[in-house]
Amino acid sequence: MANVSHPRGDIGSHPDVDEMRDRYARMLGGRDVALVDGPVFLLGLYCAMSPWILHYTTSQPALVTHNLIMGIAIGLLALGFTLAPERMNGLSWALCAMGAWMIISPWIVGSSPDTGAVLNSIIIGALAVALGAICAVTARGSTPRA
Repeated sequence: MANVSHPRGDIGSHPDVDEMRDRYARMLGGRDVALVDGPVFLLGLYCAMSPWILHYTTSQPALVTHNLIMGIAIGLLALGFTLAPERMNGLSWALCAMGAWMIISPWIVGSSPDTGAVLNSIIIGALAVALGAICAVTARGSTPRA
């Protein structure tokens, strides 16, 4: 029987080693995933859990569903930024749009929301806009140029 296992070793003999090393250096040097995408994920997690943290589940059922869906969407966007940053560059501004929607959503989705729910949505939205802008700027800086 033939030995088809690939020995683990140095890739120095690979024909595209220089291109692979350059691409790896560009991805590591251009976009700092840990400093931007981690807080975006945590923001999405908080957004999804905030109705239960601030106890407005019974008074604003529409906002509960809205925040849960938006939080999951923000979290999935952050995971996409982390797992496939080269494919997600164009979606960085979507986080800004989601943040702007979070700022105005209590008055559109909710029915006479209280101050806590409004402030919660405004703070989440402002943080999403700021983090989305940071993601967009860092993603633009890491885009490969010919």
